[in-house]
Amino acid sequence: MLGRRGAILIAYGVVWSLYGFGQLAAPQPDQRGLTVLLHIWPMPVWAWAWITAGATAITAAWLPQGRDWWGFLALVVIVIPWTLAYLVSWWPLGTFPRGWIAAAVWAAIAVPIIVTAGWAEPLRPKKGGGL
Repeated sequence: MLGRRGAILIAYGVVWSLYGFGQLAAPQPDQRGLTVLLHIWPMPVWAWAWITAGATAITAAWLPQGRDWWGFLALVVIVIPWTLAYLVSWWPLGTFPRGWIAAAVWAAIAVPIIVTAGWAEPLRPKKGGGL
């Protein structure tokens, strides 16, 4: 059964996949905050990394608790370079004055993933059994 953890993995997995697709189809016009990352890989590679992280989470959603950990990991791992790039673009580079805001937003978006990864699924009553 999917459960709450699986629902979070699917929801975030879809968002991450769509974000990656969006970067492929129509990359954001102002990429100053991502300059550091774009020196490592071009945007299409980063876009596919987002799509892969999303697909990983969606796949892991169908696994039982304890085996779904890699879906949560994939969701958080892709956010880390994004957050750090925006932070570095604000300070020390000073190339993107709003970089701290973008970094804070991405970090905050990752918090529910981290919290959910540590939660246990609630016990469900057995089928056909009474109290």
